[in-house]
Amino acid sequence: MSTKNEQEALQSIVQKAWKDPVFKQNLMANPKQTIENFLGRSMNIPEGKNIAVVDQSNPATIFINIPAEPDMEDMELNEDQLDIVAGGSGQADPPPVILIISNSNGGLFGGN
Repeated sequence: MSTKNEQEALQSIVQKAWKDPVFKQNLMANPKQTIENFLGRSMNIPEGKNIAVVDQSNPATIFINIPAEPDMEDMELNEDQLDIVAGGSGQADPPPVILIISNSNGGLFGGN
């Protein structure tokens, strides 16, 4: 499945969860089976991986997702990234952390 198709599928799943509380409850309780039933096909979950569905729809709560730290030793770089590394200092900096706060008026950490 292409990335575009995956994004469209995820968008459909989220939209259904917004409209259907039973679907949302099933999605959180048993995500793989619920998604497979919704899509009408099996999912290709890599060995040793799980799916976690967290309801982040409460507008009174600001959620921060802590992703897994990337394995820089096992990462393939595209041409632009290779150009940056070739002209860089030679030291591997950690990847940037992107935090998007959608239900705040800004200034969460004291700035605007």
